[in-house]
This record gives sequence, structure tokens and C-alpha cells, in this order.
Amino acid sequence: MRLKISLLKEPKHQELVSCVGWTTAEELYSCSDDHQIVKWNLLTSETSQIVKLPDDIYPIDLHWFPKSLGIKKQTQAESFVLTSSDGKFHLISKLGRVEKSVEAHCGAVLAGRWNYEGTALVTVGEDGQIKIWSKSGMLRSTLAQQGTPVYSVAWGPDSEKVLYTAGKQLIIKPLQPNAKVLQWSYALEKPNTGSIFNIAWSIDGTQIAGACGNGHVVFAHVVEQRWEWKNFQITLTKRRTMQVRNVLNDAVDLLEFRDRVIKASLNYAHLVVSTSLQCYVFSTKNWNTPLIFDLREGTVSLILQAERHFLLVDGGGIYLYSYEGRFISSPKFPGMRTDILNAQTVSLSNDTIAIKDKADEKIILLFEASTGKPLGDGKFLSHKNEILEIALDQKGLTNDRKIAFIDKNRDLYITSVKRFGKEEHIIKLGTMVHTLAWNDTCNILCGLQDTRLTVWYYPNTVYVDRDILLKTLYERDASEFSKNPHIVSFVGNQVTIRRADGSLVHISISPYPAILHEYVSGSKWEDAVRLCRFVKEQTMWACLAAMAVANRDMTTAEIAYAAIGEIDKVQYIKSIKDLPSKESKMAHILMFSGNIQEAEIVLLQAGLVYQAIQININLYNWERALELAVKYKTHVDTVLAYRQKFLETFGKQETNKRYLQYAEGLQIDWEKIKAKIEMEITKERERSSSQSSKNIDLKH
Repeated sequence: MRLKISLLKEPKHQELVSCVGWTTAEELYSCSDDHQIVKWNLLTSETSQIVKLPDDIYPIDLHWFPKSLGIKKQTQAESFVLTSSDGKFHLISKLGRVEKSVEAHCGAVLAGRWNYEGTALVTVGEDGQIKIWSKSGMLRSTLAQQGTPVYSVAWGPDSEKVLYTAGKQLIIKPLQPNAKVLQWSYALEKPNTGSIFNIAWSIDGTQIAGACGNGHVVFAHVVEQRWEWKNFQITLTKRRTMQVRNVLNDAVDLLEFRDRVIKASLNYAHLVVSTSLQCYVFSTKNWNTPLIFDLREGTVSLILQAERHFLLVDGGGIYLYSYEGRFISSPKFPGMRTDILNAQTVSLSNDTIAIKDKADEKIILLFEASTGKPLGDGKFLSHKNEILEIALDQKGLTNDRKIAFIDKNRDLYITSVKRFGKEEHIIKLGTMVHTLAWNDTCNILCGLQDTRLTVWYYPNTVYVDRDILLKTLYERDASEFSKNPHIVSFVGNQVTIRRADGSLVHISISPYPAILHEYVSGSKWEDAVRLCRFVKEQTMWACLAAMAVANRDMTTAEIAYAAIGEIDKVQYIKSIKDLPSKESKMAHILMFSGNIQEAEIVLLQAGLVYQAIQININLYNWERALELAVKYKTHVDTVLAYRQKFLETFGKQETNKRYLQYAEGLQIDWEKIKAKIEMEITKERERSSSQSSKNIDLKH
């Protein structure tokens, strides 16, 4: 992408233009050494003088006060701060009235910036000082002192850090005392305008204005921006024109828009374009008849797409639409700030919207896509550390929806979105992960992990059998992507990565895991086994093993575990298949996946109390085994017998008070205990046989 520059034939200012600032995406104010403040309207190409400043005020920098958050009617700023060469800054209304002037620095005040909430102002000057002021112009603190003039300053998105210039360095200084200070260019244009004293990006990030030494105000807008999806490549050729190229047949279509293009997104066979006033939805099957609807507020800052619908974020809120243009929902939450939402802090799937909370960055808010209401019982997802990036998986049932996220330690976690009234496990998948993306057609996850690209072919393995997780991964060296690369998309079997210099790199991965996912989702287990035998890769067999256990298909699981040499697990699966009742089989499958509590609940609900006691004995959960035996008044002697045998094996004496209490005066009779156990197994077989007979009768 690049900038296309435009200038008027004659300058509107008589002296050099020192600063510019946008009120809306189409309106700009400029200040000059001729003491004039001029308003520019880019829609009508009109200019008008707002006010002539006093002769002793030579403006240097201008920044508009952020518009009130959450007030939909107020779409533009109402006042601005103007810094000047006399060491003062001035608070000025939109109509040009000077509300207040403050002595700020020794020498010129070179820059001033409001934070995003409008609660603080930072100024920098020739004296090398960086100062923080209140909204009303009261000095709060001197943040830093440099030995040279500081020419420019900016707030971090959380208003907790300040970025400023120091000679050839850029420095990030946190507001907290004693916090670590960080110190670290791109495309070049040289317009014939003399020195450029100040630049300002428009609110939507598509236009830039520059204050020039020869009295001109130079404007530039972004062109040649590109979007790619499968065989389509779309290029923004002009402000109101896009070119669509189908690389399969080299067919070209031109898309014309009434207004300037601000944002666009291409995914799931649809192109969504927002202009300054409208939203256009194109299908890749037909570029000639887009669906068009008016926007609630013109400046769209983010577009996210899922298979069934898309999300628009603007200054007024978050809106979900179907691809037919039907409004679906608009999630809201306390302290919502749409101006700082981006693709790393918002995620969309067919049934869920996830948003990282700004007030508490350890929290992820979850909403139902269809209603915009909080998901389930309204509980948010809470983590122990601040969260940096979130991503919902895209396929499968709502109850199986997962969310992956990276925290500030660069650890990657996965957890269930549906809470079911219980505390879901948040499980770590990897460390030193810098960026991540889910595949668009199946639940395969990729991430850049330290110096390598890692693909988790079946992330749900962590819920089924964590021992084989490493066998389900694909890894390759990522040092070729240089520092700070970012995953743009993961479509089909192609991962697109943007390097720090802006260039795109496309990486292809094996198509077979996606085919395996498709077979398993359709319960085509024989096809899945046949595919793994054809590919002959351990990764595929490991994925199939975990998928089979997750779907309770133990016959396939046995074949897959045998193929990767997990003989102990093959033996355990065989023992599960020999169990007399479906409840026992289900419980032992849950135990296989480490879900001990759920396994016990299944057995108790089926009335298999002895079996519930026995799994706790097998796992040496002695307290729970005795608790169940006493509660249900059965097999207390069985628990005591196994406990005694356990202690004798290790040559230890009983010290547990509860066991001593119930063992008092009790003689262990192993013959009697074995007979009781045999009776329990017989009862379970008879019960299972009886249920099978009933099912056969019902069928007939």
C-alpha cells in the first residue's frame, strides 16, 4: 500500500503551517504562523477561517479533545489544545475562543496530546521536559527530563505509557515510577512543500494531513491496499474504486463506491466494505449486485467475519449483521470503549463474540452472537495474568466451542467457552507464543512460538490425552520471518504471515489433518483409519487416537494407539471394551482422559456404587473411597481390606483416624470380600443384559 498526495493550487495560509488536527474523518483544522485557524471540509473542498489568534501566539501543535465516550449524538470533538512558541499551551473551543492559557515550559511547547479518555494532557518542550497535566490544565507531574528538546509525544493505548522522541531514539516511558523504560522508520515520500512541521492521521486511519513550511496543507490517502482470500485478490486502486482479480482465470471486476472506502474485509466467500456512510456486502459468486445498508456512525474501525455473519465496530458500538444485511445483535458492557478494540482483542465465531475487557485485562467477556447477551450464566472468563490476544475456534458445535489466548508471559492457553455452571480448566498449550490464528475450515490452531511456526493439528488433545500432545504437532523453523512477525490469516492449508517490514509470506501445511477432521466430524471412522494408513505419519495417528477417545469410539482409538506404539493404553482400552455395562465403559473412558470426578458421577447416577468406590481405590483416593462406602453403607470392609493391603506392601502402619475408627474390631475376610465383589460384577452384567433386552423389545 502507499499514499496518494493532493494539494490545492494556491496555499490558504500566508506563512508556514505549523500544525493540523482532524475533528471528523472529513473535517480538519490547520494553524499557521500567520495566526489564522482554518477549517477544511474534504467532502465539499471548502475552507473557512475560524479565528485569527493574537499576534504574540505562534502555534506549534494542535490536538483535539477526545469526543465523549458512549454518547452517540456527539460525533466530533468540541475543543482542542494548542501549544505555542511562548512556552504556553492554550485550551480553545471549536468556535475559536481561548478558554485558558497555561505557562508550561521554558522555551517553546513543541507538542501536546490528550490521552484517550481525555483525563490527562502530556506536553513536551524545548527544555527537554515531559509534563503531565489534568484536564483543566493543572500540573500533575514532570515525567522525564531530557538534555535535548523533545519534538513529539504520543500516549499508549492504555494511557499508562508515553512515547516521546530523544535525538535519534524513541523512548517509551511508563507513568508508574521506577518502571522499565524501552528504547527502538518505513516508507518515504518527499512532497515539494518545504519542511513538514506536523502530521495528523484521520480518525479512520486512511488519510493523513501535513502542515507545510510554504503555507500549504498537504493531504494524502492510502491506496493499493490489498486483501486476499483463496483465488481472489482485491486492490484498492482509488479512494472509491476496488479491483477484483480471480487468479484462476485472470478475470477482473471493478467495484465503484459512492463514498471513500474506509475499511474492508475478505473472508468466507464475502467481501465487506465500509465507506464513510454505507456498508457494502459482496458475494464472491456475484460481484455485480452488492447488498448495501446505511451505517449507524460513519467511522468503522474494525470488521470481523465468521461463516454466518460479520461484526462492525465504530465509535458508537459493536454491531453484528448477517450477510443478507439483517441486523442481529449489539453486545454492550460497562465501560465499553470501542476506540481501542482491534482484531487481537475481539473475536467472532458462528455463535459467540469474545471481547477482552479493558477495565480488567485478565478478563474475557463472552456474548451470544444471536442475542448480544452474556453467554450462559453470565460469568466471564478470568485468567491469572493480563491477556494480550484472543481467538475463538470456528467450527463444530456451540457446546464444544473453545477459545485460545496469549497472556503477558507469552504463554498460550485454551479453554471451553461454555461454562456449564462449573469452573472449566484453562490449560496451557505452549510457551513463548507471539501470535496465533485458528483455521477457517476446521479447528486447527497455528502460532509463532519463539523461533518456530507451530501447528496444533488437534488442540483438544489436551482434554483427552495430554501425553500424546507433542505427537499431534507440526513444527518448522520461523527464523526467516525476522523479528516481530504476525499471522494475518489461516485459510485452508495456507498460513499467511506479515513480517515486520510489511511483506507477506505464505506457508503451506499438510492438507491431510483437515481431511481427517472432516471424516471425524462426519463419524466416518473407517475412512479416517484408511487415510492414516495411506499417509503413514505418526502425527495423523496421534490426532486420530485423541479424536476417537473424545468421540467415545474405542475401536478406532485402539487401532490408532497401537500405530503410535502406546501399548499400555491399548491394553487399557481393551479392558474398557470388556466391561459389562455402558456406564462403566463411559466412566473408564472419562478416567482415561483424566476426568475422575465426572467418571464417579456417571457410576453413582447409574447406581454402581461399588464401581465408584473401586475406581477411587485404584487411584489411591483413600479418603473418598471410605467416604462413599460410609455414605452408601456398603463395602466398608472392602475399602479397609484394600487399605490394609496397601499399607502392608509398603511396610507402614495406619495413622488415618477415620480408618482406625472403622477398622476397630473388624476382621478382614478376603474370601467374603471377593464373593461380594463377584456378586457386584454379576449384578452389573445382569442389569446390562436386562437393559439390552428391553431395547430390543422396544425396537420390535
